[in-house]
Amino acid sequence: MTKILIIEDEKLLAEMYSDKFSQAGYKVILAYDAEEGLTAVEKKRPEMIILDIRLPREGGIEFLKKLRADAEIAATPVIAFSNYDVPEVRKEAAGLGVKEYLIKTNYTPKELLDKVKEYLPS
Repeated sequence: MTKILIIEDEKLLAEMYSDKFSQAGYKVILAYDAEEGLTAVEKKRPEMIILDIRLPREGGIEFLKKLRADAEIAATPVIAFSNYDVPEVRKEAAGLGVKEYLIKTNYTPKELLDKVKEYLPS
């Protein structure tokens, strides 16, 4: 079963997306901050990460830097999913290898699911 890690500090949103992905047949791992997310990647080895950029303490960009610095997990695909829409941040995220930088308000849970499916082997 394909594992998806959702790193989202808003628990209600995290659970809503978790439900949607679980119903679609994915195993969902939830993390509520960057540190918890990094630990989850190291231990659970998800096939995809959905990453909020605005997180408590350490943000999504710092998470990406640490992820990419660890050779064992660096290749894990990431979709940034945030309402933080700043061109410099989008550019930095792209430079750190995010597949896409999606704005939350522009996507329903189904549309996010469809977008994630584009990057997973079928």
